[in-house]
Amino acid sequence: MEGVFGLNDEFAKSKKLDGRRQNNHKAKSYTRDEAKGYNKQRNDKSNDKYTQNKNSRKPRYNERKDNNRIYDNKRTEDVKNEELNDGTLLTGRNPIREALKAGRDLEKILVQAGDMQGSARQILAMAKDAGVRIQPVNKKQLDMLASNHQGMVAFASAYEYSIVDDILELAKQRGEKPFIMLLDSITDPHNLGAIIRSAACTGAHGVIIPRHRAVGLTNVVAKASAGAIEHIKVARVTNLADTIINLKKQGVWTYALDMGGETYSEADFISPTALIIGSEGFGVSRRVKDECDKIISIPMTGEIGSFNASVAAGIIMHQVYCSRIV
Repeated sequence: MEGVFGLNDEFAKSKKLDGRRQNNHKAKSYTRDEAKGYNKQRNDKSNDKYTQNKNSRKPRYNERKDNNRIYDNKRTEDVKNEELNDGTLLTGRNPIREALKAGRDLEKILVQAGDMQGSARQILAMAKDAGVRIQPVNKKQLDMLASNHQGMVAFASAYEYSIVDDILELAKQRGEKPFIMLLDSITDPHNLGAIIRSAACTGAHGVIIPRHRAVGLTNVVAKASAGAIEHIKVARVTNLADTIINLKKQGVWTYALDMGGETYSEADFISPTALIIGSEGFGVSRRVKDECDKIISIPMTGEIGSFNASVAAGIIMHQVYCSRIV
């Protein structure tokens, strides 16, 4: 009996121990769940506090979303190899400031990221007012361009720009009706050079490009034009849509090349004509397209949906040339 009672006692102890283990397990699970809830609550409070602090703090100068913003001095951009020969290089703050005062055409200014002390702020404000592109870079990239740069390097235009009136005056001197190319945000220098070359070959009186978000007259563009840049006028404007409006007031018909328009061969290119070619990736912008008289397109077949910008421009310019020599 003792053995039996002993076994029963051991069995009872075992059951009691198992019960404790289960209770402990439940207690630990409950405690763990509580901990999870507490951590979640703590994180939520922390996030709320961070959001409040972020929203309530005064924005840094480079983060202001207004017209006073000059550039983002925390974000740097790499300088492409082909940009290293983009015109005359101006180094140092004084030469750049004097160039801006004199109204010289500057393609862009490279500024050391975070350098907004002293005269740098004044120079960059002048550049912003003049519509010059400001590109933040790191000090190493500036050191590769010049030794005594003072945190700032500028690229002056390699070639002199004309104005729109010069282009219209040239057509008048030749006794011809204006034939003008307008390029909406072409960023590839090789495309711009090829279009300038085709414009010279087809008798265009000039090319108009926007000042912002577009490539300017660089040495790369000049090389791609095969020398044509020396024989055709290129004007740079602040607002392409406003330029189109002014051309229309002077009797120039404006045609935007875009999908969905009438076939280009049906257009009347004998009249004063301005052709608008859009950017490589996005085509003609809505604002510019809305100001044009007509939308024209090039018929095509195959799986590819569009021509290269310079190829499309060459096709249309040749059509204008053929229409006028008949």
